[in-house]
Amino acid sequence: MSVQYPQGRATVGEKPGNEPEEARLQNASRQIVQDAVLRAVRQVSREGRGQERARGGVQRGVGDVTKKQEKK
Repeated sequence: MSVQYPQGRATVGEKPGNEPEEARLQNASRQIVQDAVLRAVRQVSREGRGQERARGGVQRGVGDVTKKQEKK
């Protein structure tokens, strides 16, 4: 018994007309990943802004005078 594939199809196990479904699944997967990455970037950005606000909005560098140092 021999298996015959539709002309132009060399991959075993694929059904004719499967390309649109495969493309749709790939696009959906790509969109899910892009959305997840975008959400993660936004969350990290929000957390960074929150930490900056907690520090008073200005990062202190070497040589900056703090209020404790001013009192001395």
